[in-house]
Amino acid sequence: MSHPLIPQIFQIAEEVASPLGLEVVDVVLHTNKNPVVLRVDIRNPDQNTGLEDCERMSRALEPTLDAIDLIPHAYVLEISSPGAERQLQGDREFVAFRGFMVNVSTTTPHDGKQSWSGHLISRNETQVTISIKGRIVNIPRELVERVELSKME
Repeated sequence: MSHPLIPQIFQIAEEVASPLGLEVVDVVLHTNKNPVVLRVDIRNPDQNTGLEDCERMSRALEPTLDAIDLIPHAYVLEISSPGAERQLQGDREFVAFRGFMVNVSTTTPHDGKQSWSGHLISRNETQVTISIKGRIVNIPRELVERVELSKME
């Protein structure tokens, strides 16, 4: 269950990230930590997301959040990139990482395999579609256990 402030924080983070040429991939508020940790995952669509991107985002987002005073108590702001071998979950991530190499694991074999690697094309209500060396493979969504970014390019 995500925190009720997440949609507002996501929108603010997107407004800050856009002029920096960055995209917000995920926002998580860890309320079980003291102080609370707000983690914002970003990506640079033009190149590998680096420390400089995270620093630029942090310098721009922190004063904006402080001015709005949305989080009523002390918190730590963490800006990071999603990194390799990261499990994709929300619809936004499946759009943001379209074209990236992914590993798809299924609960039971599909066409004789339980593990697939290819470039992510799309995900809809019924299937995850990847391209394996130009061959389109549709994997029924009910069989998909997890989809992770792959280190291999």
